[in-house]
Amino acid sequence: MSLKNKLFIIGLALLSIQFNNAYAQEEKLDGADSAAFKAVISQLSFPSKLAPNTRQLVLPKPPTGYQLFLYGSSRKPVIHTDGKVYQPLTDCEVQLVFKLKNTQNNKAYEFPQTIQVTGQFRPQSGINKQPFVIPALQEWKGGSGHFNLLKTSRIIVNPTAKKVLQPAAEIFLKDLKQLTGYTGLSIASGKAKPGDIVLSLNPTEKNLGDEGYTIDIDQTVHIKAPYYKGTFWATRTILQLLEQDPTHVQIVKGKTHDYPKYEVRGLVLDVGRKFFTLDFLKHYVKMMAYYKMGDFHIHLNDNGFKQFFDGDWSKTYSAFRLESTTYPQLTATDGHYTKAAFKELQQTAKLYGIRIIPEIDVPAHALAFTKAFPEIGSKAYGMDHLDINNPKTYEIIDYVFKEYIGGKDPVFVDPEVHIGTDEYAKKEAEGFRAFTDHYIRFVQSFGKKVRLWGALTHAQGQTPVTVKGVTMNAWYNGYAEPKEMVRLGYDQISTPDGWLYIVPAAGYYYDFLNVKRLYQSWEPNQIGNVVFPMGHPKIRGGMFAVWNDHVGNGITMKDVHQRVFPALQVLAEKMWTGKTTLANWDDFAKNSTKIGEGPGLNMRAMVKSTTTDSLVLKNELRTTTTKSIHLPIKEIGYPYSVAFTMQPTIGSKNDITLFTSENARVFLLHNDGLKLGFSRENYIDLFDFVFEPDKTYKIVLTGNEKGTWLYVDGKLAHKMEDKKLSFPNTKDKISRMQTLVFPLNEVGDTKNEVYNLISDLKVYNKRLNEQAIADLSGN
Repeated sequence: MSLKNKLFIIGLALLSIQFNNAYAQEEKLDGADSAAFKAVISQLSFPSKLAPNTRQLVLPKPPTGYQLFLYGSSRKPVIHTDGKVYQPLTDCEVQLVFKLKNTQNNKAYEFPQTIQVTGQFRPQSGINKQPFVIPALQEWKGGSGHFNLLKTSRIIVNPTAKKVLQPAAEIFLKDLKQLTGYTGLSIASGKAKPGDIVLSLNPTEKNLGDEGYTIDIDQTVHIKAPYYKGTFWATRTILQLLEQDPTHVQIVKGKTHDYPKYEVRGLVLDVGRKFFTLDFLKHYVKMMAYYKMGDFHIHLNDNGFKQFFDGDWSKTYSAFRLESTTYPQLTATDGHYTKAAFKELQQTAKLYGIRIIPEIDVPAHALAFTKAFPEIGSKAYGMDHLDINNPKTYEIIDYVFKEYIGGKDPVFVDPEVHIGTDEYAKKEAEGFRAFTDHYIRFVQSFGKKVRLWGALTHAQGQTPVTVKGVTMNAWYNGYAEPKEMVRLGYDQISTPDGWLYIVPAAGYYYDFLNVKRLYQSWEPNQIGNVVFPMGHPKIRGGMFAVWNDHVGNGITMKDVHQRVFPALQVLAEKMWTGKTTLANWDDFAKNSTKIGEGPGLNMRAMVKSTTTDSLVLKNELRTTTTKSIHLPIKEIGYPYSVAFTMQPTIGSKNDITLFTSENARVFLLHNDGLKLGFSRENYIDLFDFVFEPDKTYKIVLTGNEKGTWLYVDGKLAHKMEDKKLSFPNTKDKISRMQTLVFPLNEVGDTKNEVYNLISDLKVYNKRLNEQAIADLSGN
């Protein structure tokens, strides 16, 4: 679901209307209506602050002919929409949304009110300040001193909750061992001792919701939550606190009540135009869980742009990433997920608190289907469009969805399924609306709820489209004007393209999101340039997206991750906690560097240095053994510099590996002379410099997210950066990235039995300047 080669202007507003779970649309307001409602509201009196120990919010009584409802709350665990009040740990502010309804004409008006709620504890000096985690804790009461994890600490699972919480305890134990190196940690039962961590369920705290939890940190740590997911999120908080301690065993004492401001907090990943391995997806489940980002939306099919494929749909790249036994010809041959593996991914994700939202995108972005079944391709609008007037189209796509949502044990595990529905030809509005309605109802007939991309303003018409149980990703207001969509009754996920779309190296939208601007200026209650009342119930949350529009542009999974991670940290904060009085960009930017991807994860291949010169590895590599050498560092990510002495010899070998890891390879190749090159994923790049056999060279390779540079004997030999690819019959070009996360796991070529070409290896976790490179080369 991405635009083609241009940035659309962000459009109109979103205002939400839903009443007593009714899905019928409310009547539109005109100026006179608004004035009448405002006049009534001016007569209503709301408290600015609740008295201590208030348990129920009392609403003012409106005039005859009107009804007043508490419609939404920014902190339901403090003031719920039923008006019940739950005392927070410390004073807090709650933004409420009220709805005033005219009972005579079915018109309603929404308006915000802010209320202060008195906390259980008063501020005091000499206690621990709120510790930094991402996302920030909603409530904190500091204690004195520290909790210490011991080598023999135990995770105690309350016996009444053991059946539910055992998976969380097992994951937590594994993560704790990985983080601390303490192999003696265990899961146990019985009375807790100092240093133990207790997990339990507390059904009396259901006001915290599905994801809320409490942690009481003293000599022991007590975690309580009404449900599994909240308990699991609490373990992620403990892990982040421990990670920031230099010894990984100490955290400050205190108590927190924590819960999300928004239910949906997630990422859309386009795997249709770029394949991501199952291991990558599993790593993302763990990383997203570490930051409490609960929704992983996987866009399973899509296609490239035909102008980059000779203007020929038959040559244009497309892929459907799931195994299909109903239509085997549909399954991508260059990378796909078996049904069993994809199902296992979803089941694992549930244990980590993550919902996998699978998307099958129709009726546009559908070239993978029309290549398998040419007869259902649109002759009028292009083969990336399904022919929605062809009964055969419905027959085939029905079977596609049924394969994954049908049966007692469906492949798609989560209750919600995304059906795409975006960017179809505007002339076919009525047919598109009928198609959309059909697949909403079809998917719902299997007991699923539906998500889709907002498109019904673009496709205006008379054909009704089902509302109940449907959530729209609000991505561009010109395609689905959110104010109107919510008036019709659709829930919204804020996914504004002008804020949250990453399209790597494309030259439009964002290569890297503007994280400072997002931190300071955005929350899911904002779609485009319009801000909605905090706590509005029709805004389920937000998602950011990665669209791999430019197929074959040299972007690797590592490169995508380099773009995702900083955005993930910021957006996790904005979607869980939102803007608070403690929010400060400089503090966040500084402290966020202390928190990584989660225990056992280092997809960015970050290597820390303990020296002032950023040196992370030094190895002379002088050996006469006839075997490759394994280094203690598998790879190093951006930025880096790798310096070594090389005496190339090729003999009868055309291709010799110098450095290798599971993700990349650096090699010598006969190609119009002896050249240095590298490969990663399916991309190969050669430096334009010819080496002479048996001559000694001082080499420095430096790299970052923009490219890779080769220095030979202290001088720049080739700068791989800003390469562009041109195509026949179009002025459009695409970037061809030449980046490399440098492989260091193994030095030497086991296959060809060629060793000892490399010596005097030095690795730095920064890009050295030209003077430093010259010094290394003795110049």
